[in-house]
Amino acid sequence: MTRSALNRTVLAVVGLALFLGGALLLFGGLDGYARLHLHPPSWWPLTSPEQPVVSTTSRTRWVDRSWWWPAVIAALSLLVVGCLAWLAGQLRRSGPATLRLPTAPEVHVRGRAVEDAVETLTIALPAVTRARTRLGGSPRRPRLRTSLRLRPDAAPGPLLTDYRSGPLADARTTLARPDLPSEIRLTVRP
Repeated sequence: MTRSALNRTVLAVVGLALFLGGALLLFGGLDGYARLHLHPPSWWPLTSPEQPVVSTTSRTRWVDRSWWWPAVIAALSLLVVGCLAWLAGQLRRSGPATLRLPTAPEVHVRGRAVEDAVETLTIALPAVTRARTRLGGSPRRPRLRTSLRLRPDAAPGPLLTDYRSGPLADARTTLARPDLPSEIRLTVRP
């Protein structure tokens, strides 16, 4: 599962759980159970507008323990820090947004345009069924990372030669970086 698919899945599950929990609490707070003559279970947290969300027994159960409030505050702090770290990871781009061409310093090329060009040229190779390219590194030292899915009958040797002389050579020529490092990952799936 890719990073974006995992993020979407986690966000969907957390969002659905929060939405359903909030809807059930709102339904109880608006006295929806009494209006519709429904009988929720006895352990249900909020069944009428007069009832608190957390019972007095639950709120005061651990108050006499000296470790309780520091543990609650530490757990909530870890949750907030974890969420902020995840958010920072989503906002951070893994590679340079633009590259300045050494031959023409006033010309900038978008990193995504380079990735798309290499992907388009790579997918045209005969043994490749899927290609994904990412431009990483810094603007001064970019690097290409390409993942290829090959047909089961594909020979990796000639494919690598075609990749080096085709898409990689074109990227190196376009960016005027003959030493542009490249990492390639090959997978074979029927």
